[in-house]
Amino acid sequence: MDPVFLILALVTTAGAIAVVSLRNLVHCALCVAVTFVGLAALYLQLSAQFVGFAQILVYVGAVAILIVFAILLTRGTDNPQQSIFSSSWVAGIGVAVLAFGALAFSVGTSSVIYRTAPPAPQPAVRELGQQLMTHYVLPLEVIGLLLTAALIGAVIIAMRETPAPKDARSIAHRPSPIGNPK
Repeated sequence: MDPVFLILALVTTAGAIAVVSLRNLVHCALCVAVTFVGLAALYLQLSAQFVGFAQILVYVGAVAILIVFAILLTRGTDNPQQSIFSSSWVAGIGVAVLAFGALAFSVGTSSVIYRTAPPAPQPAVRELGQQLMTHYVLPLEVIGLLLTAALIGAVIIAMRETPAPKDARSIAHRPSPIGNPK
């Protein structure tokens, strides 16, 4: 087996395991970015340049950074941290083993794995880019607007002010917005 593939597989798997086992949301979001980069590197190693670069641009460059910004902008200042790892890691490992077993059984008993492979397609990144910029401009722009709207929404949620207390002392000591009358 190729050592580069093994390293990329270990990095991607470690990032995915860290996403589901860590408690801090920022650390989880950064581990999602590591997982996305590992997947992009695997795509590039498989000679799927367009998919690899799209993975980097869309998922690492937009989605993962948007997740980090949303978490940083919307979380509160008080964050009690008991432990780094989640308390339900045993149940998570059990579900992961069951899901892996079901997928391995399905792939192992499928007749698709016994078919002959089609010839390798020639990479046509230029043709895909021209199609994306001519025939599929509207979906590309809609995705860009959706990501922008999500970021603006996160900023608006983060900028909301908390209501001031209603007791008399806080009202008496609050500075006047007009200024101090003399």
